Amino acid sequence: MNLMIKGSLILNILVLVPVCTGLLSNSNWIQRGLGEATPARGILLSIYMTIMIASAVLLYFHDPKLISLLLAMQIVYKVTTPFTVGTIRNPVVISNLFIAAFHLVTLVLIVQNYGNPLLRK
Repeated sequence: MNLMIKGSLILNILVLVPVCTGLLSNSNWIQRGLGEATPARGILLSIYMTIMIASAVLLYFHDPKLISLLLAMQIVYKVTTPFTVGTIRNPVVISNLFIAAFHLVTLVLIVQNYGNPLLRK
């Protein structure tokens, strides 16, 4: 498996394990970055856990089509966070933009190496 593909999936896991743990424990750093515990934060936790689990599964069951889809969805939601949050200064927004850039490089490499897996049957 391409090193960048592994890197993107491992990056997801390395970032999301502490974030999910922080959300579950209502850590102070999570409250500063994401606000107080709300139903919306619970939904965010579900989404983050899904991305983390999908990333772990895709490390072992390499499928360029599924990896491309996961990364493309993450790029879209991460790049739109400055607009939905209303600032670029939030630490979550900043980290999202850096991770989106990393995933974009990976997605470009997937397309270069496999063709566009999202267009194949």
